Amino acid sequence: MKKVPPRVLETLGEFDSATVQNAAILVRGYVPASVDYSGPALKCLIPELAPVVGYAVTAELTPISKREDPADWTEYYDSIAYAGVPTVAVLKDVDQPASRGAIMGDGMAYRHRALGCIGVVVDGNARDVPGIKKAGCALWATGRVPGHGPFNLVRHNVPVVAAGLYIEPGDILVCDGDGVTRVAIDIAADVAKKASEVRKKEAVLHRYFSAPDFDLKKYEAWKRQQR
Repeated sequence: MKKVPPRVLETLGEFDSATVQNAAILVRGYVPASVDYSGPALKCLIPELAPVVGYAVTAELTPISKREDPADWTEYYDSIAYAGVPTVAVLKDVDQPASRGAIMGDGMAYRHRALGCIGVVVDGNARDVPGIKKAGCALWATGRVPGHGPFNLVRHNVPVVAAGLYIEPGDILVCDGDGVTRVAIDIAADVAKKASEVRKKEAVLHRYFSAPDFDLKKYEAWKRQQR
């Protein structure tokens, strides 16, 4: 797994996902939403534990269909345990039909947290959300159900699409109440620097429009500055 200096990750953690997305635009221009940020189906289910920033560890699972050739869970958990960095697990339901059973619960949450995973993004359903919260594992998911059937790991360490966002193992994910912004490793340091500039620029704008003496003259002055 390619990594950035710890300070880069810490700096990204100081900003919300929207600010990071704005900063990334300044660094590399606009890109399709599918490689930039998650869609509206993804919900932050435990706001108290957000935000989190970490490296993506990916897996595909089937929660209701029995498989004759499941992948090894040990190898998946090893990829978290020995990453040496904060990780965010990205779990995708690839069953047929998809999104009928749960692919994340409290037992898994305790294992993930113990091994260094700070949050889980689920393209599919979670269950036991209060228990996941108690485990201290931040959680995003596209749905909730109370159960599952035969539960199998199909494969891991592969690209997945979660809530419309393409994620590769090792991508940096900035996750909060708005969803997930993906930051490619190669531009992460530059995005972290630009995020500070974005916040300062927005702070000036916010102060301008929230000033007690704001009036139409100030509005017209602002319009002239935009031309």
